[in-house]
Amino acid sequence: MGVSNNITAVLNFVGLLCSVPVIGAGIWLASKQDNECVRLARWPVIILGVLLLLVSLAGFVGAYWDKQGLLAAYLFCMAALIVLLLIFLVFAFAVTRPDGSYPVPGRAYHEYRLGGFSAWLRHYITDHWIQIRACLSSSDVCQKLGRDQPYLTADQFFQTNLSPLQSGCCKPPTVCGYGYVNPTLWINPSNPMADVDCALWSNDQSQLCYNCNSCKAGLLGNLRNEWRKANVALIIAAVVLIWIYIIGCCAFKNAQTEDLFRRYKRGYA
Repeated sequence: MGVSNNITAVLNFVGLLCSVPVIGAGIWLASKQDNECVRLARWPVIILGVLLLLVSLAGFVGAYWDKQGLLAAYLFCMAALIVLLLIFLVFAFAVTRPDGSYPVPGRAYHEYRLGGFSAWLRHYITDHWIQIRACLSSSDVCQKLGRDQPYLTADQFFQTNLSPLQSGCCKPPTVCGYGYVNPTLWINPSNPMADVDCALWSNDQSQLCYNCNSCKAGLLGNLRNEWRKANVALIIAAVVLIWIYIIGCCAFKNAQTEDLFRRYKRGYA
């Protein structure tokens, strides 16, 4: 095995390692409650990571056993996967760039407006809301809010950092002026006409604010935060893979040159 193939083999081993954070990001997204209900990005990320793993493994085999045809196929497939990864990153950043959150005076948590998020995500969530709502209401996302952290007073609750999903789905909007009883029980709104969601709030624990626009917005806030965290791992993987690909192309050309030189020498031997 020539020097160039040695370099290519090492690079493909690094490529194998780069597929791990991509697969890990997909698994991490899949483990989140909101992604279990939306099922939007987890499988594409996992599938992309597995393909990167298989292609890098093929490149390693081709370099180690000097299979030039396999190496050429590896370079073609890796280029396609890098392009797909970059497209996914650009798309993810574009749809998660708008932020529908806004601060609430006297509260540690934020609340969320549906109109503050990207049109594509809004339309996707709205079109699939019946299924998503049923999934959320059957989950323990709101039940565990009072079970895991029993709040004795309203002030204690107001100083809690709620997740966007909990802020949007498990309580009524602050502007409605509901009185606090416990995290999922609110009574006597002082300003029931302030927002359409005020009339949609229900103390029925299977209903709460799952029909509210604030719940859809909170779900999008959760997705935005999680996607942007996962994007960090994907960006690092993409940068490393691009460098690996560039160096791999140079090593592949050098390997072909070495092969031609060996044939030339044998022809004159």
